Amino acid sequence: MYAVIRPLLFLFSAEQAHHIGLFLARFVAPLSRIIRWLVMPDCSRLQQELLGGQWAHPIGLAAGLDKDGSAAAGFAGFGFAAIEIGTITAHAQPGNPKPRLFRLKNDRAIINRFGFNNPGCQSASKTLARYHLPCPLGGNLGKSKITPNDDALSDYCQSVAALGPHVDYLVINVSSPNTPGLRDLQQLDALRPLIMGVQQAINELKRPVPLALKVAPDLADEDLQAIAELVVETKLDALIATNTTIARAGLSASSQTIESMGPGGLSGAPLQQRSRDVTALLARQLNGRVPLISVGGIDSAEEVYRRIRLGASAVQIYSAIIYQGPWLAVRMARELDRSLQRDGFSHVQQAIGVDL
Repeated sequence: MYAVIRPLLFLFSAEQAHHIGLFLARFVAPLSRIIRWLVMPDCSRLQQELLGGQWAHPIGLAAGLDKDGSAAAGFAGFGFAAIEIGTITAHAQPGNPKPRLFRLKNDRAIINRFGFNNPGCQSASKTLARYHLPCPLGGNLGKSKITPNDDALSDYCQSVAALGPHVDYLVINVSSPNTPGLRDLQQLDALRPLIMGVQQAINELKRPVPLALKVAPDLADEDLQAIAELVVETKLDALIATNTTIARAGLSASSQTIESMGPGGLSGAPLQQRSRDVTALLARQLNGRVPLISVGGIDSAEEVYRRIRLGASAVQIYSAIIYQGPWLAVRMARELDRSLQRDGFSHVQQAIGVDL
C-alpha cells in the first residue's frame, strides 16, 4: 500500500510530507492500541527489558521524526518497540530557516538541518501528560540555541524536570550537527559534568528514569572509546550510536546537488557502514557493561540482525521509514524472529555480539 502512497507524498516538499505523515499518525492515534494488537508479532524470542521498560522486539523509532510527542500514540500503533520523541529543548525555538529537509532518493538518504525546532519542554510536557503509551516512551533532550555551552547543564536540567515525569527514559543529545557548538559538549571535560548534573536532576524526580547518551558518527575512534568508558564510569543505562553525519562521501547525487542543499546531518543508507563500524567498536569497548542501541542506515531485517550480532541490544530507525513506510518495524521484527530461529537462538540476547 505504501508503494502507492509514497509517489504522492514525494510530490510534496520533504518537510511538507513530514507534516502529512505526522498528521496521519495523529489521525490513527485513537485506534492505535487496537492496531498495535493486530499487527505486533507475539514472540517471546524478541522481548527484552531495556532502558527500564519492556521492548516487544528490538526495533524502536529514533528521535527526530516526532519532535514534540504529539504523534507518539499514533506511532505506537505502527508497532515500534519504543518511541523516542524530540529533540526537546528548555526553550521553544523555531529551528533553522526553511528549506531544511531534503531527500536524496537515489541514495535512500535524508539531509536535515531542522535545528531542534520544538515548542519547548513545558509545552511538550503538557502534550505527553495526555498519553499512556503501550510501549516505552523516550525523551531526547538537547541544548537551546540561545543557551551558551557554559550554561548547558541548567538548560538540560529544565527539560529533565519538565519531561521526566512523563517518559520512561531520557537521552542526552550532544551530537546533532545543527546547533552551533553542541558537539563541543562531547569532549570529556565538558561531557562528564553534564552527565553527572543531569543524573542528579533525574534523581530529584519523584520517579527517576533511566538515562542514555547519543553520540555522533564523526568522532575519531579513540574519542568514541573514551566516551564509552565514561558511559561505564558514570553508570549510564545505555549508549545510542549514532546521530547523523556531516560527511558526504559515497553519494550518487552530484556535488552541485549536494552543495545546493547546504549543511546539515545526513542519515539513511550512506551512513550504514560507518554506523556498523561504530557499533562494533563501541560494543567491544563496552564489553557488555552497558547496553548499546545502534542507529544509522538500518533499512532491513538483515541489517537489524547484523547490528545485533555486532553488539547492539536494539536498534532505532527513521530515514528508512520515509522510503519503506510506517509498518517497517513490524516487518523487520517478523523477519528477525525467523532469522533467530533459523540460526538456533532461543532469545535475541543470545545473538548480541556473536560476530565480534
